[in-house]
Amino acid sequence: MEVRVLRYFIEVVQERNISNAAKRFHISQPTLSRQLMDLEEELGITLFERGHRQIKLTQEGYYLYERAQEITGLVDKTETDLQSQKIISGTLDIGAGESTAIQPVMTVIGTLLKEYPDIKINLVSGDSDLIYQRLNNGTLDFGIIMGPEKLLNYHSISLPQNNIWGILVRKDQPIAKKKKITPQDLIGLPLLTSAQSKQQDIFRSWAGSLINRFNFIGQYNLIFNARLLAETGACLALTYKNLINITGTDLVFRPLTPAVTDQNNLIWNKNRQLSNVAQLFLNRLKEVQ
Repeated sequence: MEVRVLRYFIEVVQERNISNAAKRFHISQPTLSRQLMDLEEELGITLFERGHRQIKLTQEGYYLYERAQEITGLVDKTETDLQSQKIISGTLDIGAGESTAIQPVMTVIGTLLKEYPDIKINLVSGDSDLIYQRLNNGTLDFGIIMGPEKLLNYHSISLPQNNIWGILVRKDQPIAKKKKITPQDLIGLPLLTSAQSKQQDIFRSWAGSLINRFNFIGQYNLIFNARLLAETGACLALTYKNLINITGTDLVFRPLTPAVTDQNNLIWNKNRQLSNVAQLFLNRLKEVQ
């Protein structure tokens, strides 16, 4: 399975057309079709459902497409890192969840981009599962993990700011009149929370036995979409303070009391050597800690 052929395959999927993909690579359509058929024969699978005007992937095709992007991404990153050891250049790959508390990290990155124009940045948004996966397969240099996590297999630095939990709620709902929200206030109300916080069960110590009377109606991955649902008045959204701009909306944020906070940790793989640009970023971040 050659990386070159995987790039062909990715381009075909993204173009949804073999002819267009062939033009992008300056090869003939029959040649590209033959390469893909050879790939199918090599793997013993069928990648495309034949007979469609547009490309339609099989289940095996979808799996290979996801893995092919990871493989080619890792190859590109490795080549870039190897070629840029003598100068400050290359791509800094950082994954993180949504939080305004990671602003110090972005400040350091912004400074580096101004000082070293050859540096590129790749920001990946995702939950802890995605970040761990990409740190382990080498497609991320660093990850920012929020909340209680086991970090034994990673180097880590605690970032200075914490995330403050509260609720997004419509202004016209009775609970919006409260300045701070107690566990008793949430009993029976429809609650939407992030998938990661639900997995970590971070509200149990705050609410105690009352959490068994909470009505968790679902979970979200990105707060923007959860905000739209909260605006309908169908639920309250548990989220971080200042995570999303609600100016001009029908929503207000109310913090939990006693306060519930999450720490932010910058982590990186103990078993992988950092590139020169990644090491420079880490050194700069330590200076401002």
